Amino acid sequence: MDVDGGRPLPTKPQKVAQIAADRPLSRRPRAQSIPLNPDNYAVGYVYSSEMMSHFSPHGHPEQPARIQEIWLTLARDKLTEQMKWIPIREVRKEEALLVHSEDHWNKVVAIQYMKEQERADSEEYYEQMSLYVMTGTTRSAMLSCGGVVEASLAVARGELKKSFAIVRPPGHHAEPDEHMGFCFFNNVAVAARVVQQRTKLKKILILDWDVHHGNGTQRAFNDDPSVLYISLHRYEQGTFYPCGPFGSMISCGEGPGLGFSVNVPWPQHGMGDAEYIYAFQKVIMPIAMEFAPDLVIISAGFDAAAGDDLGECLVSPAGYAHMTHMLAGLANGRMVVALEGGYNLDSISKSALAVTRVLLGQAPEQLPPMQANEAATETVWLVAREQSKYWKSVDPRACEPREEVDPIAFSIPEILKAHRQHYMYTTHNMMQVPMMTPEQDARFSAQVMCTSDIFENKTLVVFVHEFGNLRLELESSLTCDAHLERSYMLDVSKQLVGWVKSEGYALLDANLFPKPTNITPLPTRNKHVEDVGKDLMTYIWDNYIQLSNAEHIIFIGHGPGCKPLIDLASRRASSVVRTVKAVIQVLGLQKLPSVPSDVDDAHKIFNIVLQCSLVIVPSTHPIMSPAMKPKDIRRHGTIIPIHEKRQLKLIMQAMPAIKEFVKEMLAGEPLANRTNMV
Repeated sequence: MDVDGGRPLPTKPQKVAQIAADRPLSRRPRAQSIPLNPDNYAVGYVYSSEMMSHFSPHGHPEQPARIQEIWLTLARDKLTEQMKWIPIREVRKEEALLVHSEDHWNKVVAIQYMKEQERADSEEYYEQMSLYVMTGTTRSAMLSCGGVVEASLAVARGELKKSFAIVRPPGHHAEPDEHMGFCFFNNVAVAARVVQQRTKLKKILILDWDVHHGNGTQRAFNDDPSVLYISLHRYEQGTFYPCGPFGSMISCGEGPGLGFSVNVPWPQHGMGDAEYIYAFQKVIMPIAMEFAPDLVIISAGFDAAAGDDLGECLVSPAGYAHMTHMLAGLANGRMVVALEGGYNLDSISKSALAVTRVLLGQAPEQLPPMQANEAATETVWLVAREQSKYWKSVDPRACEPREEVDPIAFSIPEILKAHRQHYMYTTHNMMQVPMMTPEQDARFSAQVMCTSDIFENKTLVVFVHEFGNLRLELESSLTCDAHLERSYMLDVSKQLVGWVKSEGYALLDANLFPKPTNITPLPTRNKHVEDVGKDLMTYIWDNYIQLSNAEHIIFIGHGPGCKPLIDLASRRASSVVRTVKAVIQVLGLQKLPSVPSDVDDAHKIFNIVLQCSLVIVPSTHPIMSPAMKPKDIRRHGTIIPIHEKRQLKLIMQAMPAIKEFVKEMLAGEPLANRTNMV
């Protein structure tokens, strides 16, 4: 026995098919549209093993095990226990006719009544249409379409927030008058029309990431501005199935629907996460947000997944998860995922698992640093040029491939780093701190500078911050072109560095926010940016600061640069407590970093924070709320609120207090001699 949404059903497809064929269509009991009772379920799914009654005795990529393997994978991961089972039913004739012609409906219904000889005689015809048929085909196709309708209505009526229709056969190739490409009814198109007809949701986005162009879906809405159809697919100059120019980038709809069809036609195989995410960032999400749909339906074919021999692309489960996560920010979170293609059972089940986890609210797995290939960036640029005719949010210049000008191009971070390195050297005679590993050098070269007296001076200031800010005056709010003559960079460290030098202190200045790199060793590739910064600060402490003759060390953090300093103190508590005389944090509205209570010598670090800590925050910071307990405030040391929300100006206004606090701390007793220990 198999399991059908938690209910036992016969598993022999031949038996199910025979029952379906022997029972007249008009006498079959129709499952009613059963409203789902409001409960703690926010996500639902459709699945029935009856759809396995459509199969080829000769073997075929579109096999029954596709949906079975997905359902079993979700069940093994216990995700089905967190989802509402939506009863499946056949699509009704009046629903199918919202998209398909009556002649098309009759063709699909008639398949179940075909005699064996009739099927044999018509085998060549169906092969030309990339189809196979048998007695169970009609029942499976009607359940598949009806399942997507029910999954969509459950979301559109507000009974669920999201749903996953695990159905087959697929539907996006089925045109209004023709079945083709493994598809009989266009499941998603019919569901979209039913939702528009029966609910208040009228604007629908259909995102089709199947490796093949959904010709049937685009055809159904080609002149309709109420449905935005977006497809990413292999095109290869119209030679990849379903072939022809209909899926090209200039196929943008017609009449009132002109501009409401968006095709991203890949020119070759091998496209993966970097290429798909790039297209999402540059074209798909800007258009989708400008369209502002009431409902998102994903035609979720997983044949672009790595390992699928038909698609020959390289999208990972994490890639699919990230695309789902981006789309989930639309339509107030209302989303329907409907299975289309995907023919490698391992790839399809793992990809579906990753998508379902996102539907249930889990964060996608982190992707490694990546860069879209030249063919993809060229394609996205051309698509942007075409779609910018219809969508204000699409900027082709922002998509222009850098490869064309790469030999003469400098990124803005490169320019800022070079300027700052030059300024620090010529003005303050500071030099670059060498990095130990290729990874550190690639990410932080020219970002850690020190004065030449770092090993001799008795007083050392360690200043941790991020890049300066660019202030750009725009020539036009429509084009966002910068008026370069009136634009400038703000460097928060300029004033502080000048003060440190005037006092005769040594300085170690660090920007700990790395630029992305593709040479990161695999073990550290998934590290969070904060962890990378913490590791670098530990390296600097062990190899430079601790080897110096500094007896008085001042930690100053600005904005996100505060946490790496507290993390360093947690890691090196014993050595930090002997020499650090002050910890100054200039925060915006970020959460105040704290020392974990389970680290070694945590009480010593708490002592530094209590006695030697100065925190500068905006007066609107949550720590200043009347609801905060006095003991929770005291554990952060001395807190000074300033009536300034902008983090950039906060440190400028705080400079007098910072100077006074440092002098006071340097004039005080060594920390180890103080008696009021925590």
